Amino acid sequence: MSNVKKLRSDEAYQLKITLKQVKPPVWRRILVPADMKLNDLHKVFQTTMGWTNSHLHAFRIGSAVYSVPHRGDYTPVSDSRKARLNALVKKPKQKFFYEYDFGDGWEHEIVLEKILPEGSTAKLPVCVAGKRHCPPEDCGGPWGYESLLETLKDPDHDEYEETMEWLGGEFDPEMLDIDEINEMLREKDFGCFIIDF
Repeated sequence: MSNVKKLRSDEAYQLKITLKQVKPPVWRRILVPADMKLNDLHKVFQTTMGWTNSHLHAFRIGSAVYSVPHRGDYTPVSDSRKARLNALVKKPKQKFFYEYDFGDGWEHEIVLEKILPEGSTAKLPVCVAGKRHCPPEDCGGPWGYESLLETLKDPDHDEYEETMEWLGGEFDPEMLDIDEINEMLREKDFGCFIIDF
């Protein structure tokens, strides 16, 4: 008799994603199919956090690193297109990490908050909560973002006009539109329609 737990495709995971080293915190709470492939989860993170998928990324789960392998990788990576979330993250409160844009170094901590059993019907993935707008791409990581926010607070700052032009207009760091996030998630094909999860 095998000790291997059968992976369930009828469960959903409630994940909380928090952008590290940014204050006040930027975070999202999402529901995803438990058996989602990590490469698809990356796309969900990009959409829910507000990134543009313009840079490399990697997941760190335990001591293993998952990404799309590239020739010239400095460290060996496992292929995120073949790895399923529930094969690697199995218990509530388990943490793992996601890094996006290795130059800016946007690190995210992800916590599996709950495993939701079958019994509801929903189209997943879905964002159910969150706080604050994601930092703009290529702003220099957490320290560059902190500097950008300081500049935006002071219209008399030497770099204010240049910063506003670079941003392309208004930027409200407190704004978050969950309905818009979910609309974007519905427009993408994650192949994740879950019935009676």
